[in-house]
Amino acid sequence: MISHIYGFINTCLKSLVIEKFGEETWEKLRTLAEVQDTFMTYEIYDDVITLRLVQEACTMLDMPSEVVLKLFGEYFFSFCKMAGYDTMLRTLGGNLVEFIENLDALHSYLALSYQEMNAPSFRVEKNDDGRMLLHYYSDRKGLYHIVPGIIEAVAKDFFDSEVSMTILNQSEEDERTGKKEHVVFLVSQRSRGSKRDFRPQREKKEVTKEDEEIDRRRMRARCASLPHCPAGKRSRWDMVRSVVMFGKGRVLSLLESLFTPCYPDKLWMEEQAFCNAFPFHIVFDKHLKVKQTGINIQKFVPGLQTMDSRLDEYFSIVHPQVTFNIESIRKFINSQFVLKTRREMVPLASQHQSMLKLRGQMVWMESLGCMVYLCSPKLRSLQELEERGLHISDIAQHDTTRDLILLNQQRLAEMELSNQLERKKEELRILSRHLEAEKKKTETLLYAMLPRHVANQLKEGKRVEAGEFQVCTILFSDVVTFTNICAACEPIQIVNMLNSMYSKFDRLTSVHDVYKVETIGDAYMVVGGVPIPADSHAERVANFALGMRIAAREVTNPITGQPIQIRVGLHTGPVLAGVVGDKMPRYCLFGDTVNTASRMESHGVPDHIHLSPFTYSALEDKGFDILERGEIQVKGKGLMTTYFLLQNLCVSEDTIMARGTGKPCVYRDNHVRKEETNGQTMASASSSGDLTNEDTPFLGDTTPFQKGHLNDVNSRFCRLL
Repeated sequence: MISHIYGFINTCLKSLVIEKFGEETWEKLRTLAEVQDTFMTYEIYDDVITLRLVQEACTMLDMPSEVVLKLFGEYFFSFCKMAGYDTMLRTLGGNLVEFIENLDALHSYLALSYQEMNAPSFRVEKNDDGRMLLHYYSDRKGLYHIVPGIIEAVAKDFFDSEVSMTILNQSEEDERTGKKEHVVFLVSQRSRGSKRDFRPQREKKEVTKEDEEIDRRRMRARCASLPHCPAGKRSRWDMVRSVVMFGKGRVLSLLESLFTPCYPDKLWMEEQAFCNAFPFHIVFDKHLKVKQTGINIQKFVPGLQTMDSRLDEYFSIVHPQVTFNIESIRKFINSQFVLKTRREMVPLASQHQSMLKLRGQMVWMESLGCMVYLCSPKLRSLQELEERGLHISDIAQHDTTRDLILLNQQRLAEMELSNQLERKKEELRILSRHLEAEKKKTETLLYAMLPRHVANQLKEGKRVEAGEFQVCTILFSDVVTFTNICAACEPIQIVNMLNSMYSKFDRLTSVHDVYKVETIGDAYMVVGGVPIPADSHAERVANFALGMRIAAREVTNPITGQPIQIRVGLHTGPVLAGVVGDKMPRYCLFGDTVNTASRMESHGVPDHIHLSPFTYSALEDKGFDILERGEIQVKGKGLMTTYFLLQNLCVSEDTIMARGTGKPCVYRDNHVRKEETNGQTMASASSSGDLTNEDTPFLGDTTPFQKGHLNDVNSRFCRLL
């Protein structure tokens, strides 16, 4: 038999783990147990989910199952109180025994709303020494350690007492309830101090049996001194006033001990009136032979009109699951009994309908040797009432089942509405999580296009002011004979080549913390010291250029099959920087420094890094191997003495390429101007990140590939000058 459980239990377990051990522990636990994060309160889940969570919790927390289950039992009691069942639980019984004896009745009531609820059953036996035996029956094996946690929490909170529970061996299932597990607990209870004693602390003293006996005598004397009234006409307010003025602390216990019920000499009710007043009742003897029935039971089960019919021929016991004999019934006499009509024993016209269920109390009549079953139809809603061919008028007017059906009809509607709200809430939570993931993707793309602090200002609707940078180092690069390669290859080959090359370059921008300005065709432009000024701007760009040259050798020329060659040019000087455009804003650099850096690249030599004299001055004595090229004619600049950067004498190629670690290189800057954005200091200018083919379709860059630009490299500078 597959057993199910409502989401309320799993939600309680989740709340326990989060409260005691934290959110991370719950995430790890649910991942190991392979269960969802959220459970609907009124939705049904397989027991396997709960058992799997408990097992994984024991393993992960390295705690025995009995400790985890007992902890869950204690927390479950608190969770039920927080969920709104506090008053219901608190009024269940005046002492612990009554509380436990009425648990089955509470489960029966809750089953009206939670139709698929498969709750455990409890039975109490009292010993002469004051201790009791608690019988626990359940269809779920291995969860009985929850019971001590619940009972101890109830005793402490409601009855100001402490209990100790010991598991006794149960050799066999005498009751044959049909439950999978039957555990017997020996329960010992001791008081922790009466919560009902409201006297000041200085007035409290230990109450002995002698004190109680004296109080009883004084109470009797006080009652006897009241003005005489005819029987049944004594002023109850006089009695109340005398009792209130007298007890001062032990009134309730004394009244309980003094109360003696009064019974009439004979029952003042005729048989016909009784059967009409209680239309759903059955009287049967110890052999289960029916002696008397209510009129409506006769109406729906006509066979019971034949006296001495056996009750078990017409009904089966649904709860508690015990053998249908008088001994088992008497053993569970304090439980609520649910009987169900047997389909084959009802008239043919009614066999297509749902079978009638009766719910009520068994009362043993010792003098008659008979049992009376006072019951009502067990119905959850008006729909079930109609399905069983019943009407409200079939239920006695004094029977609260009438109100219960109507109230539960409203309760079921509220539950369905609550269920819908929970589903919508979960859908919104999932959508919110997906939206957050998409937002992160959008932010990643935005940060690849613009510096982080600039992008944040634009997101907030702020205007980004242009800035002047006194010194920075700009790099341009292009692919040697790129025009010839484009003419001889298929477009997809060009795309693959550039994508491979730019993906490697993009990774190096993060390694050396330089900002990639843009790419157009085969041209690649980066800057150091912008948008965050840094003293080491020249070293960063120089190491990046060395890394570019190494990375380019890993990219194949689709025509020759040999590694491609690149030209690289660097220049150092002042620039203006700012955001231009509305539809596709870009962070652009302006000034003669940009133009000169472009000339260094265009007048360079394949597979060489060409330096202007200003960049040479910035790198001098910084550990770089630099070769003087001599004077050359630079378009628009005249004669210039330029240099070639060969290598970094202080840093290995592996460090420059961040091989193995993948971590950024560390540069020491004496003073770095930090810009404040949203209360946070921006410490890094890199925004391109480590883009791969899976991250973006834009050839390792945020600028789409434009074929028209491949034949005229110089057009990439038009909007920069």
